[in-house]
Amino acid sequence: MMTATVRPLPPTATSTPPSRRAAIRGRMRRGTFGRRPGPLTYLTLMAVLFFGAFPFYYSLIAASHDQGVLGQVPPPLWFGGHLMENLQRTFATVPMAKAIFNSFLVAGAITISQVFFSTLAGFAFAKLRFRGSNALLVLIIATTMVPVQLGIIPLYLLMAKYQLVGSLWAVILPLLVSAFGVFFMTQYLKEAVPTELLEAAR
Repeated sequence: MMTATVRPLPPTATSTPPSRRAAIRGRMRRGTFGRRPGPLTYLTLMAVLFFGAFPFYYSLIAASHDQGVLGQVPPPLWFGGHLMENLQRTFATVPMAKAIFNSFLVAGAITISQVFFSTLAGFAFAKLRFRGSNALLVLIIATTMVPVQLGIIPLYLLMAKYQLVGSLWAVILPLLVSAFGVFFMTQYLKEAVPTELLEAAR
């Protein structure tokens, strides 16, 4: 009676040898660039953090002193004892709570609309093929070279025509979508969404 012997399957061309897998794991542990960041990288990041956070830090220092101390040379670099007093005077003089609420409302509405509309337009330019898409994208990018100051008067006249002067809509509507957001999402979606995935979905 013959017994069947089970032979191991030969390795395919697509299989990765153990040494190759170990090398890949080693590169992944070391990082994308193949080496660990050195001291210069951390010093650069610390300098960027310092210069980015110092204005906020000094704003708190200025809020905790009176005007006489702020005029000294050199200026103070540590907190004073008038922070709560100055904050109470500010909230009593200016409708600061309403200003903070309006800032969050405007910033939130613009952020959500920028992400939504820029993603839609970026997907169309990145993955859909239609006549004149490249020329239209170049035209959108070219609008970023126009100085913002040139649009202040036409924008005010437009908002006045629609009777939106003095309302939050006059700040939100012009920034619902931007050329930079469309360009950024176009470049991102070209790599993030594989064309094969769209073909499989269809």
